[in-house]
Amino acid sequence: MALGFAGNRGKGAAMILHAIADFHVLGESDDWIVVNKPAPLIVHPANGKVEPNLLGGVETLLMYEMENGAALSIITRLDRETSGVVLIAKHRDAARDLSRIFERREARKEYLAIVHGWPKFDTWTSDAPILRAGEVGPSPIWLRQMVHPEGRECETGFWVERRFLREGREFALVRCFPKTGRMHQIRVHLAHSGYPIVGDKLYSGDGAEYMEWMRDDWTPALQERLLLRRHALHAAMLGIPWGGREVAWEAGLAADLAEFMAG
Repeated sequence: MALGFAGNRGKGAAMILHAIADFHVLGESDDWIVVNKPAPLIVHPANGKVEPNLLGGVETLLMYEMENGAALSIITRLDRETSGVVLIAKHRDAARDLSRIFERREARKEYLAIVHGWPKFDTWTSDAPILRAGEVGPSPIWLRQMVHPEGRECETGFWVERRFLREGREFALVRCFPKTGRMHQIRVHLAHSGYPIVGDKLYSGDGAEYMEWMRDDWTPALQERLLLRRHALHAAMLGIPWGGREVAWEAGLAADLAEFMAG
């Protein structure tokens, strides 16, 4: 994979960064840096596990700024398996101001998802409330969310960009417009609409694929059922008001998802 950098940081920085994480820089200012994160790169360290992560990679890229007081804060977190645009504040004041933009729902976000089936309509909206499954009953998967009348307010708009066939099976590329920022809301709303995301271990069914993956790792049986090793979700665009104007960044569909669509 290639690396993209903002500014001339030299071959030494590139070599160090490549050993930590692989990503492309989409834009940078004194207040923030925006990158295109590949899957399955994790955003930040978790559970004490030592592995390449986006935060560590950006800290290495910005080593000069870090030595001079920068304090990075990831504003738009993506799941390990979700690729695309990530916004990172460089200092505490920027983190506060950016967080308020998202709290006021002034940011524009667009995702691309490859789903099973051909949606009946070209556009639709899901406002089904969601909550963690474990809040209403026993659940072996702590992260799994579900639609429930007692759930939190949640809204996502959908627009079908393309319907296509792959080995005789129906799939669609759907652009997703989340109005709220609940955990897994796009994945839950698409599954609830009857069009689960390809490769989604948690929401393609009842979560059995996730449990099987955790127990046995990736297997030919999972490959046959899920088709992709990761869920086909990509953060394609992010726009925010900043400095009296809107700034926006786009990341083209990840290569593995484009390859799936090409058959």
